Amino acid sequence: MSSTLIERPAPVAAPADAAPRRRTRVFALPEARWAAAATTLFLTALPLQLTGAPAWAWGPLYALAYATGGWEPAWAGLRALREKTLDVDLLMIVAALGAAAVGQVMDGALLIVIFATSGALEALATARTADSVRGLLDLAPATATRLLPGGAEETVPTAELAVGDTVLVRPGERIGADGRVVAGAGEVDQATITGEPLPVAKQAGDEVFAGTLNGTGALRVTVERDASDSVIARIVRMVEEASETKAPTQLFIEKVEQRYSLGMVAATLAVFAVPLVFGAALTGSLLRAMTFMIVASPCAVVLATMPPLLSAIANAGRHGVLVKSAVVMERLGQVDAVALDKTGTLTEGTPRLTDLRPLAGSGLTEDGLLTLAAAAEHPSEHPIARAVVDAARTRGLTLPPAEDFASTPGAGITAAVGGRILALGAPARMIGGRTDPASARAAVLAAELEESGRTAVLVEADGVPVGVLGIADRLRPDAASTVTALTALTGRTPMLVTGDNPRAAARLAAEVGITDVRAGLLPQDKVAAVREQEAAGRRTLVLGDGVNDAPALAAAHAGIAMGRAGSDLALETADAVIVRDELATVPAVVALSRRARSLVVQNLVIASVFISALVVWDLAATLPLPLGVLGHEGSTVLVGLNGLRLLRESAWTRTRTEGAR
Repeated sequence: MSSTLIERPAPVAAPADAAPRRRTRVFALPEARWAAAATTLFLTALPLQLTGAPAWAWGPLYALAYATGGWEPAWAGLRALREKTLDVDLLMIVAALGAAAVGQVMDGALLIVIFATSGALEALATARTADSVRGLLDLAPATATRLLPGGAEETVPTAELAVGDTVLVRPGERIGADGRVVAGAGEVDQATITGEPLPVAKQAGDEVFAGTLNGTGALRVTVERDASDSVIARIVRMVEEASETKAPTQLFIEKVEQRYSLGMVAATLAVFAVPLVFGAALTGSLLRAMTFMIVASPCAVVLATMPPLLSAIANAGRHGVLVKSAVVMERLGQVDAVALDKTGTLTEGTPRLTDLRPLAGSGLTEDGLLTLAAAAEHPSEHPIARAVVDAARTRGLTLPPAEDFASTPGAGITAAVGGRILALGAPARMIGGRTDPASARAAVLAAELEESGRTAVLVEADGVPVGVLGIADRLRPDAASTVTALTALTGRTPMLVTGDNPRAAARLAAEVGITDVRAGLLPQDKVAAVREQEAAGRRTLVLGDGVNDAPALAAAHAGIAMGRAGSDLALETADAVIVRDELATVPAVVALSRRARSLVVQNLVIASVFISALVVWDLAATLPLPLGVLGHEGSTVLVGLNGLRLLRESAWTRTRTEGAR
């Protein structure tokens, strides 16, 4: 009975199915509800006051506006004060109460309303940032069809799926778990996870992700990860953890904020007291001081840093790059040198058949040689055997059955195929000292392949060499373009650091355009290479995947690990993880980090200009309290919204374009 390896079906369009979006409703936020209540009360009281209604009609409404809009920041400010920290929110409330104390009840209420509205907008922006990542969880279906040992089906929640379970994914359904196809073939739309614009052909042996959309073919998928460890869940978890960290810039601002706030209180008292000494009216001096306290408040400065960095983290997470903290996102934009590992990083880390060399006189074509070799290797689990069988699958070859299969570790395999005894193994071991013409030709071919960096495999039939196979680790398709992009971003060509032999390293480096090659390195040698760059004043980004890369990842200014091929130690040590091993995302995330840093600078400039202009206006002339409130809160909202620009899809597209230049 023959074994037929079927070609992948022609691509078919998957049905359109927009990814569900999780979006926080405005009034689901308590800040928004309190702000709306304060605004309603203010807008009810204002016309009553302006039309001359008695104070008892509009006064209680203003008081309720103060209470609904100001109690939360006031309480937070008092809690901070108990911890000996001066909160800017508390200063705003004090300014509003001060305005009311001198009879400017409407102005104080306006401050409370705008301040509460600003807080609601900030809370909404933060919630939408979280929505953009947590919404990925909605991609995974709530239930899946699990196949029982007897062939029966049962519908179970996807959270209950365990590693080793087999699920049936019908046409048009979303895949319920990360796993591997064991039967069936079809097209899967992975755009929501990988960003690939076209459906990807899937068949037995291919990996699939939870939340992706199956096309026209039915698939049987073996679950390989628990729901809590799926690609989607890892993205969500790591981005949420990153959101709890603070970048050095933010920490510096918060440290300065305390001293600034204390200085601002002292300056406010001076603005109030000095004019009184020179005979100014109490009300006018107090209003000027309250206005000064509002406009000099550093709210916009405090908000300048984290929204851009967190937005960048969320956007990168949506595209398969897990940045572990805001500190890392800030560091990635600072790198000016890159060190790349070879195997599993620039290459796929999986052997591939690259050459088929049938010997003259063997009577075999390339397909004939591959058919015999793949049939003999079919029962083997060796990586080279898988490479040979995968090549036969790609060509759609029909394999005759193999009998009497035997494998000797380190030596090779033998099997009976079609009445012939086949043997595959290392040429040097199999040929030995033989000098017959076939063996001599095989030795020459093997030497040529090994000289070009391939692993040579000799194929013998009935003791006579019939061909040589070339096996090599395949270069990732985007390796050369990634090296070019990183060179453009950093101004210098990346360095190749590998434990591989110099000949293989030099060959690969030439293919991707790397000139600085460090080969035959042990883990400590890779660390030394990174420290050499750091000693030269360069901030180095290391990209690797293996246990031997972990020390260099830890020593670098920033380290990125390959998510699929990466060892657990490398994934834990690295500052960021590329979930789908797409090298092109590395320059993109570096460019995104630089964009976030530029927005931080923009925000600091905007905040400084507004604060300076309003302070000068208040001290040199008379700044009306409502205008001061509008200017101060307007700048805070503007800075927050400017930082959230990096949440947009166009921000990632733009950085991909910049990184490709």
